[in-house]
Amino acid sequence: MIQINENYLKLQSSYLFSDIAKRVAAFAALHPDRQIIRLGIGDVTRALPHACIAALHRAVDEMSADSTFRGYGPEQGYEFLREAIARNDFQALGADIHPDEVFVSDGAKCDTGNILEIFSSDLKIAVPDPVYPVYVDTNVMAGRTGVWNNGRYEGLVYLEATDANGYVPALPTEPVDLIYLCFPNNPTGATATREQLSEWVAYARANKALILYDAAYVAFIRDKSLPRSIYEIEGARDVAIEFRSFSKTAGFTGTRCAYTIIPKSCVAYDGPGNAHDLHSLWNRRHTTKFNGVSYPVQRAAEAIYSDEGKEQVKELTDYYLRNASLILEKMRGLGYTCAGGEDSPYIWVNTRTDSWDFFDLLLEKAAVVCTPGSGFGACGQGYIRLSAFNQFEQVEIAMERMAEAVRK
Repeated sequence: MIQINENYLKLQSSYLFSDIAKRVAAFAALHPDRQIIRLGIGDVTRALPHACIAALHRAVDEMSADSTFRGYGPEQGYEFLREAIARNDFQALGADIHPDEVFVSDGAKCDTGNILEIFSSDLKIAVPDPVYPVYVDTNVMAGRTGVWNNGRYEGLVYLEATDANGYVPALPTEPVDLIYLCFPNNPTGATATREQLSEWVAYARANKALILYDAAYVAFIRDKSLPRSIYEIEGARDVAIEFRSFSKTAGFTGTRCAYTIIPKSCVAYDGPGNAHDLHSLWNRRHTTKFNGVSYPVQRAAEAIYSDEGKEQVKELTDYYLRNASLILEKMRGLGYTCAGGEDSPYIWVNTRTDSWDFFDLLLEKAAVVCTPGSGFGACGQGYIRLSAFNQFEQVEIAMERMAEAVRK
């Protein structure tokens, strides 16, 4: 008898964004004349930078001639892209990261889930609350949690991120092995200071723990005092894996390119306590189960690091930050307490009511889609997340509609 992985039965019946999509589809079917403005899911709306498009065209042209055609590339990524990443995203910050410590992939979402394969199934996992659902659900699928109980999974250590701590959780009060951190944070938009990250690195080193650091939104940081990589922190090379994405940086949500950094000095341990470098283990997994990102897409990603590309990426992220600033200003003007919106494309709004009730209010009265905070964890109840990924004119209209809706 063929049997299923019963850990999947522990998952909640609907993935957050699937539930949102169903509600929006039902509303659209009932109101075909209403223009829906989406400030919920974090998909971008503006075209790829011209530098990336030009690089894509050149690479596609190369594929049309036998003399320049490319077949299978290196699973870890082409050297030209890995060198550009290491030089621009890390070495320029003083972080000691080398090209052969970069693994190019088709998405940070995939990598944050797939990385679990190289770790023991009985680890103690710490996740922030609220949290990006993928961190939790992939651990459920892997059998590292108990059952769902009162809004949380048994077996996980939840690190509460609230207004009281600036949405940067405190260190665990019990031993943990694997720690998820995300800054700028999804969903709260919070950022962590150098001093705060240093505390986490010190904790990981003292407890032989590992930090999975999601820096997908780092391109939105404008405050020069904030760290842009965990590897700016001394000692982080030994205890942290960093995930990056070109999706929000340069609009690659439909093009798919990201990367993961695993320093060669980063280790984990076997049962008897012997250290093993994670770089080798991930390389083995990566080369076995992944055939690489397409050559044209990697050339497009490389173009981000050209002078033209850097300027265009900043213009793109500045555009979304302008949206975020408008949302933040308007929501505060309506009397709501908010986080994020600065150095982040997300605004975390205290609705003072049930998250899904507020979602329904905005959808029904304003035809605006947000993301209910309760979908990100127990600490998200009473909040919504608003995304700045839309056209500025649409954001202006959305804020006018929302103002009218909440005043009624």
